[in-house]
Amino acid sequence: MTIELSEMFWTFFITSVAGFILALGKMCYKSKCASIDFCCVKITRNIDAEVKEDIELGSSSKDDENKNKI
Repeated sequence: MTIELSEMFWTFFITSVAGFILALGKMCYKSKCASIDFCCVKITRNIDAEVKEDIELGSSSKDDENKNKI
């Protein structure tokens, strides 16, 4: 019985940590901060290029939806 609980615990733990990391990554991507400094790690990114790419991807997906309706 302890082996089954241990396997279940580790499965739950690993999937929870993976989900947390993915949610954190999504939140960081949607954040439009140009510079992030966290525990000796400094990240600087080009926000203008990301916004432009998001707009282009959004317009291309709308074009695909319109083609599918016809």
